[in-house]
Amino acid sequence: MKKLLCLSLSLCILLSGCGLLPQQSEQKQYTATFLSLFDTLTTIVGRAESEEVFQARAQQIHDKLLVYHQLFDIYNEYEGMNNLKTLNDQAAINPIKVDPVILHLLRDCKELYAATKGKVNAAMGSVLSLWHEARSDGIDDPTSATLPSREALEEASLHTDPESVVLDEEAGTVFFSDPLLKLDVGAIAKGWAVQRVAEETEPGLLISVGGNVCATGPKEEDGSPWVIGIQDPDGGERYVHTLYLKEGSVVTSGDYQRAYVVEGKLYHHIIDPATLYPSEYWRSVSVVCKDSGIADALSTALFLLPQEEGQQLLEQYGAEALWIDAQGQRFYSHGFRELIRT
Repeated sequence: MKKLLCLSLSLCILLSGCGLLPQQSEQKQYTATFLSLFDTLTTIVGRAESEEVFQARAQQIHDKLLVYHQLFDIYNEYEGMNNLKTLNDQAAINPIKVDPVILHLLRDCKELYAATKGKVNAAMGSVLSLWHEARSDGIDDPTSATLPSREALEEASLHTDPESVVLDEEAGTVFFSDPLLKLDVGAIAKGWAVQRVAEETEPGLLISVGGNVCATGPKEEDGSPWVIGIQDPDGGERYVHTLYLKEGSVVTSGDYQRAYVVEGKLYHHIIDPATLYPSEYWRSVSVVCKDSGIADALSTALFLLPQEEGQQLLEQYGAEALWIDAQGQRFYSHGFRELIRT
C-alpha cells in the first residue's frame, strides 16, 4: 500500500557517492531501474565484473518479481493465471485453484492478522476499495474530492473477516465463504515478494521496490554496509537519518504517500480497521527488520498504534523502528540509534 517512492529515487544519490576500494577495482557498482513492477519504481544495485553481467542478473530479479506482481494484482487479469483478481471475482462462487505462492502469502497474512491484532488485514479489500475510488477521483479532480460515505464504509467492514478466506492446502484452492469479501494485500505484498526473491538471490545486492529496501548482504566484500536514507515526511530530498544496513530490510509508511485533500484536510491511504478512516497517530514510521515482508506489515501496523503497543509488536520480531509525529518529533525503539549513520 504505501512506501517511499522518493526514497527509491534518492537511493541512487546516496549510492553514487560511495567510492570503490582499490582491491576491488576489478568489479564496479551498477544500477538497474524498472517501472513495470507493483506500480512503482524498482531499483537494483550491486557489483559485477561488467555492466552486461549485472544487467542480466537484474533482469532475472525483475522477472521473478514480475510473477509476484501479476499473482498479487487485484485490478488486472493475466492469461493462464488465477491471481488475486480472479479470487475477488470468483472465489465466492466456488473454490479456485491457485499457485502455491498465493496459498503461502495468504497463510502469512492470516498469521500477521493475529500477530497485529487485526491491524494488518488482507481481507479489508471491500473497505479499501471505497477509499481507493474516492482518492483516485479526488486526485483526478481535486475540486470535487469527497470522502466515502460512513454508511458504505460500515457496511463494507462487515465483510472483512479473514476466517472467511478458506484455504484448502491439499486441493490447492481458495474459497470465500462471505460473497462480499475482497482481498487487498497492499500492506505486505511488495515486501513479501522482495523477501522471497532476496532469499534466492546472490549476496551483495540492494533491491528497492517502491521504497521497500532490502539488502541481500554487505555492499562490499570486506563487509562494508549500504547507506539507506529515511525521507523527511515534509518532502523534498532531505533525510531525517541515514542508516547503515548490511542485511535485511528498511520499510517506511507515511501519510504523505498516495494522499488527497477534502475541504482542506489531507486523507492518506493507511486505513485503521478500528475507525475505517486514515490513522492520525503518526506522519511516518520506518521499520528495520531481517524479513522484508514482516517489515512491510509492521510499518503499517505501527502506523496504526500508539508507540508502546508498537514497541511490543516490534519485540516479537526482533525489529527496530523510528516514529515521527505531526509535530516532527522523533521516537526511537531501543536499538534503532545503533543503526544511525547521520
